[in-house]
Amino acid sequence: MIGVMDELPFDGVLCDFDGVVHLWEPDGMTALDRAWGLLEGTLANAAFEHELLHSAVTGRLSDEQWRSRVAEDLTPVCGSSERAGELVAAWGALTGRVDGEVVELLRAVRRSVPVVLVSNATTRLESYLDAVGLAGAFDAVVNTARIGVAKPDPRVFEMAAERVGVDAKRCLFVDDTFGNVTAAESAGLTGLHYRDIDQLRYAVMPLLDRASETRISHSLVR
Repeated sequence: MIGVMDELPFDGVLCDFDGVVHLWEPDGMTALDRAWGLLEGTLANAAFEHELLHSAVTGRLSDEQWRSRVAEDLTPVCGSSERAGELVAAWGALTGRVDGEVVELLRAVRRSVPVVLVSNATTRLESYLDAVGLAGAFDAVVNTARIGVAKPDPRVFEMAAERVGVDAKRCLFVDDTFGNVTAAESAGLTGLHYRDIDQLRYAVMPLLDRASETRISHSLVR
């Protein structure tokens, strides 16, 4: 349970990307299935097959190699490699929606403690962050494809905290995947299973209060 404390409760915030800061349209991939005359779930099942996806988010495959493998796997149901390639290209062109309220909240948190983006992502993450205007929105970015291990591996949390010079056990970890949150808690972090911004706002309220106090004291000094 996270409660408001008199002293600063966290030295850093580690935050997931998809499902917290960034949201995909829930029917984007199924719409492509329908457009290609495939059963709903066909594209997702190929793209997110466990072993293939794990290779992509731990960097054993680049984003391009991952998508190429997905196209190969879809060739039989699409009828040709060309048609499968077009489907994967259409999928790659999809963009999600940045939750501006969450970004603003995290920006306010950064006035008090560092915020690290921690994402099970492919090698495309950095260019995607730039494309959606988030390249400078965090104090550090930990892309699991760059470090060779993925959440819920506890080494991810340690590496993320090290990027900003804080103790992982003094961090709040925010993720919409329950298994990642429980793994973080087992590693000694404070976990928040993200569902809505009000829940996040309450969790970081002591950090916002400290940031406000700091701004007030600075204005008095001037």
